[in-house]
Amino acid sequence: MTTSKEPTVKAALSTCMKWAAIFAAATLIAGCGKKDDPIAKAEKKDAEKPSAIAIKDTVKEAYIYGFPMLMNYAVMREYFVDKSSSQYKAPFNTIYNEARVFTPKDTAIVTPNSDTPYSFVGLDLRAEPIVLCVPAVEKSCYYDVQFIDMYTFNYAYIGSRATGNDAGCFAVAGPDWKGETPAGIKKVFRSETQFGLVGYRTQLFGPKDIDNVKKVQAGYTVQPLSQFLNQPSPSAAPATDWPPFSKEDMKTPFAKYLNFILQFCTPVDEEKALRAKFATIGIEAGKPFDFEKLSDAHKAEFALGIKEGYEAIEHKRNDFGKVVNGWLVGSILGDRAFYHGDWTLRAAGAMAGIYGNSAEEAVYPLLKHDAKGEPVDGSKHNYTLTFPAGQLPPVNSFWSVTMYDGKSQLLIKNPINRYLINSPMLSAMKKNADGSVTLYIQKDSPGQDKEANWLPAPNDTIYLVMRLYWPKDAPPSILPPGKGTWKPPAIQRAT
Repeated sequence: MTTSKEPTVKAALSTCMKWAAIFAAATLIAGCGKKDDPIAKAEKKDAEKPSAIAIKDTVKEAYIYGFPMLMNYAVMREYFVDKSSSQYKAPFNTIYNEARVFTPKDTAIVTPNSDTPYSFVGLDLRAEPIVLCVPAVEKSCYYDVQFIDMYTFNYAYIGSRATGNDAGCFAVAGPDWKGETPAGIKKVFRSETQFGLVGYRTQLFGPKDIDNVKKVQAGYTVQPLSQFLNQPSPSAAPATDWPPFSKEDMKTPFAKYLNFILQFCTPVDEEKALRAKFATIGIEAGKPFDFEKLSDAHKAEFALGIKEGYEAIEHKRNDFGKVVNGWLVGSILGDRAFYHGDWTLRAAGAMAGIYGNSAEEAVYPLLKHDAKGEPVDGSKHNYTLTFPAGQLPPVNSFWSVTMYDGKSQLLIKNPINRYLINSPMLSAMKKNADGSVTLYIQKDSPGQDKEANWLPAPNDTIYLVMRLYWPKDAPPSILPPGKGTWKPPAIQRAT
């Protein structure tokens, strides 16, 4: 196993928007206020001819299809390729352990989980399979190992729910590998793409528990299959030049980068017709694409297709589930079978929180509005969130409520460095006379007697995410998401 040293955290990106905000905010397509931006100027009158409408609609479809793949590309390049990035982790096929939880300094991923220290592996599966071994983990400690491909499908899991807390070794192979399960390997997972990402979450019970997390993380190993079997290594895959990617590249240049990504994504039967359709407008694996070489008419069509595609993704993100007491509860992340060709849902899942778990692993109720439909805003009001006695979130593992800035969907700085409240903290929190538990959600301290229950809020709009890890599937349960018998309580305006 190889490891890397944690990099010095540099200043966050200070361009028009940080990466996370770029992907989360509607102003991405508005061009940050640039009046000459082709997408900002795009109007339906630019695509009135039948042939133009056909091209525009195909661009829209391709943009929706490619949106999560572009987001994934941006993150993977920062994590595993660009050593100058403040978010860089380690080279491909090398595990990187972070014995800490995420803070406001972490900006590469929107709505980052601050419950569990992360470990990461960027997978390059072109030469041979990669073997991931996990240690025996105490039964009381939850962990999961999530496999995500370049499509952003959650195609496999290791961990407490999926495989148990016993030690074991698992292999992951790319689409071109032919072979049987090797000796000593419990299971071989198959990735549809040549590159991918693995995210490990290891439960932290509190600041004093960090040494236990480090011990578990030290038991995570990653190595090529040939090394695991003590066999000669196959020929190395050719070096790959990952082109630089900026916020502007999510706009009109998107096809150039999607073409680069697609060369590592072997077409599957479900997508062959779609990929052939995209090829008619120049979106094809490994082919060059230059937006600036298009005619003015085609530029207008592309711009309008991108604009409408982004709006469709944003609409789906805001309306993918069922509103329950002001919380949006639904299922938006999963494997290929889960999406069943609904590329808008897949893109919305990436926009809402790329690399989130599938529902069987975790459910994420989201809240931006109160029960009356009004925006939750820490600059205007104080709020409370009360769990009645015996009605805490029903989980096999643990739950949390995390605070984010409503605009960027990033963690916020606050005087007590508390970004969430979770179930391991309950023993230190005050209960009401009737046994219920109230969270105080506000920008200023509610007073020393209530500070144990305080979840600091921004002096601005609020975005709350509840996380139910390994949700129970028997009533009361939040499953199926949006239709379960357990419902998250409504946030209440206190002042």
